[in-house]
Amino acid sequence: MMPLDKRLARFGLSFHPFATALPPGACQITTEMAHVLGRCDHLVTSGGFALIVGDAGTGKSTLLRCLQARLGEHTDLVTGVLTRPQASVADFYRELGSLFGVALAPSNRWAGARVLRERWQSHWGASHQRPVLIVDEAQEMHTAVLGELRLLATADLDAVTLLSVILAGDARLGELLQARELLPLASRIRVHHRTAAATIPDLILLLEHLLTRAGNPTLMTDGLKRSLAEHACGNRRSLIFLGDQLVEAALADPACDRLDEQLFTRVVRPSTVGAATTAGRTRKAS
Repeated sequence: MMPLDKRLARFGLSFHPFATALPPGACQITTEMAHVLGRCDHLVTSGGFALIVGDAGTGKSTLLRCLQARLGEHTDLVTGVLTRPQASVADFYRELGSLFGVALAPSNRWAGARVLRERWQSHWGASHQRPVLIVDEAQEMHTAVLGELRLLATADLDAVTLLSVILAGDARLGELLQARELLPLASRIRVHHRTAAATIPDLILLLEHLLTRAGNPTLMTDGLKRSLAEHACGNRRSLIFLGDQLVEAALADPACDRLDEQLFTRVVRPSTVGAATTAGRTRKAS
């Protein structure tokens, strides 16, 4: 659980509902997310590739955190998260070795691949532990690294799948996988999911979920919820940032006992108007 911020007790909150490091258990799981989580859960029982693509702020990171937490409940899985998707092939092997407890010599790519595959095969057969690799910002990966990943993931002429891989990134990832060199990888993707911008009702439901889980569903007025949802323009991350901004402003104001549209106008609107004015002056000057 998140450390308790004693200031939040004033508003009846057990944790900050708009913290960026929100625990997976507090995240809103929509019907669509539950479906994707279920499909990925099934995927790892036999191995293969999953692809999650979407623009910034459409819920990819939340989905990945929830997926990681869900996979962590399985005692028969060893889950690793690749932290440097932009790495060279040599560094890619170094990190894989670190994630899955294998000492590798990146200068000898053939030996590294052999050791990893043998390790995965022996664990699958003896201890029934299956490896899962999660890669966020996968649009940053080099074509050669993605090619290595595909070759590492299978054995016996594709009859055996050794590794489950969850690739997530923005629209550039989908475009990258259309490259001729990566079509063999694209053809092996068993789970496809595209996150999308949220509607205003979706964002209002998200606000209500977060406030309820944090302990005070009435912290915001209905008018403020709609104003925030409209201002976020379909972007969940923008909504969270706006909510955080309002909570911090309310905490700094001893007279504030509830978040309302007046607070929104005072805190959020001035920056919006200022940005619009600056943009207008720039256009006139040009």
